[in-house]
Amino acid sequence: MIRIEKEKTGNLIKTFVSDKLTQEDYDQLIPVLEETLENWKNVRWYFEMQDFKGWSMGGAFMDMSLGVRHTTDLSKLAMVGEKRWQESLSHLMKPFTTAEVRFYPLEEREKALEWITS
Repeated sequence: MIRIEKEKTGNLIKTFVSDKLTQEDYDQLIPVLEETLENWKNVRWYFEMQDFKGWSMGGAFMDMSLGVRHTTDLSKLAMVGEKRWQESLSHLMKPFTTAEVRFYPLEEREKALEWITS
């Protein structure tokens, strides 16, 4: 499940995910992301994972496809989660993007929001 918030300033996208990301979740996310990347520079992405269990098969494919198309389009990516594997995921992403990627535990979400908006 995904919830997407787009900030009024335009270049910040916040996503809140739980359970498993599916093809349908990406069908909601991709148009918002594409529009933002088309209209703004220095796009920042806040990605919060709570009770997150990964991706369905369709969701995993869309995630790989999204990453390949937008490797240089983001300036910052804040990943906020509750599990060790989620922190590891943030480290695995670094070679595939020019964005500055940081992981924060859920209890530091305010710190992550402060960083992503600075």
